[in-house]
Amino acid sequence: MQPRIPRQSAGEQDDRRPDGVDPDDRFTAELASAVSGARRRAVRDGDRHVDTAHLLHSLLETDADVRAVLGDGPRIARLLGYLVQRSIGYGLRWQSAVEDSGTVPVVSGATGFSPLAAAAVDEACARAVRRGDDRARGVDL
Repeated sequence: MQPRIPRQSAGEQDDRRPDGVDPDDRFTAELASAVSGARRRAVRDGDRHVDTAHLLHSLLETDADVRAVLGDGPRIARLLGYLVQRSIGYGLRWQSAVEDSGTVPVVSGATGFSPLAAAAVDEACARAVRRGDDRARGVDL
């Protein structure tokens, strides 16, 4: 029987990098809450890591600013359609073809994330820095 929680290297235990820095310190409280929800969703779904769908689903649920940016029109409909497709299995084929394929380089900054999700998290943190903030917000992601 395989464990439900993905194995982590010694450096990733407790979501800490080898340098002892908590990666969630890069997020506002709201984004940290969304990331935590995405991690719970990944574990519940039996996934090896948090992917972009987990992050998107959690952001839409928890962050009013993200929902406001997306509005009520076609953008939100497209995102909700993506989440529905993923939940019925279409997205799993996409995920295994894209997020787990190895074609996207692994980004080391965010532990427990798929390479694509890690790149998105790192880019969100870079946006925050360009904006002059120490912590990324949901709309950065």
